[in-house]
Amino acid sequence: MTGCRVWRIILFAVLVWETTADSNTNVEQISANEAGKKPFEADKYFYSWTGPNALARSALVERQERLQYNCELESNEVDALNPESFRNILVDDSHELLYCYVPKVACTNWKRVLMIATGKWPGNDPLEIPADQAHSPGTFQRLSNYTLPEIEKKLATYDKLIVVRHPLERLLSAYRNKLETKHEKSAKYFQSRFGKKIVKKYRPNASEKSLKNGDDVTFREFVDFVTDDSENGTRNEHWRPIYELCQPCLVNYNLVSKYESLVEDATEILERIGVTSVSFPPKPPSYEPTSRKLDRYYSTLSYKQLRKLVDLYKLDLRLFDYSLEDVLGFSLA
Repeated sequence: MTGCRVWRIILFAVLVWETTADSNTNVEQISANEAGKKPFEADKYFYSWTGPNALARSALVERQERLQYNCELESNEVDALNPESFRNILVDDSHELLYCYVPKVACTNWKRVLMIATGKWPGNDPLEIPADQAHSPGTFQRLSNYTLPEIEKKLATYDKLIVVRHPLERLLSAYRNKLETKHEKSAKYFQSRFGKKIVKKYRPNASEKSLKNGDDVTFREFVDFVTDDSENGTRNEHWRPIYELCQPCLVNYNLVSKYESLVEDATEILERIGVTSVSFPPKPPSYEPTSRKLDRYYSTLSYKQLRKLVDLYKLDLRLFDYSLEDVLGFSLA
């Protein structure tokens, strides 16, 4: 890792020097035909490497390198392209962007921003867009809807964005939002579809009220459900591993954003793709991050439950450089 950082610093210094020295040259001299790579577009990519987004810019470079390196460490063979594998990847042809949305990782706000950027919403305030409309099935084209040759071309030439989050923090956010929350439309759907089933299977002597409503599922019961292979509990995209949703070792994501630096990354990414009409919404002052609640919920789990969660999300942990110490304060042998 140290060597990687040294090289990144050297690369950063070279880029700064080149930007200063060649500011009056035509950066489109790079051939568009070299190894089939995307042409270097001066109006889209020519910006200062020393501006206010320099740290985010540097972090994006490092994360892309780390993801590629971590994927190389995995010995799994890459399967042939299957269009259905790209169902969570949304297509923005106007900005040549592919965005793999991950539920519980700011995907609602990213969809809102892209709706404004692509002219699907007339205003410029993302928070004015109803969440239901942002998630409407017809709002965006999915990469899975294209032919295989079209998919291959877009994967080779478009920018590719993924936003990731610690898998155990993401899991807790899904639980609190979909199963613990009371009297919300989205939560009621999940409590009816999953909550009643969870109570029936994992709670001895459940009350009639709990069996009827499914709105008082405990975190321990939820974890038992998610890690129970016989229930296919991980199929729902709100807690399905990011590795399965976004195929990060098949898709070469060059824009790897993290939930911990969401707004800073988004500012750089929007500049990179040439979007100036909208800003990514910051978290409200009253927002209480899930990260502050991790200990309260995860301390209720047994070692066996934690072990199963680690097995379920092991690739997300490895590929995106997250550790159990971030959540639990210790690792599992």
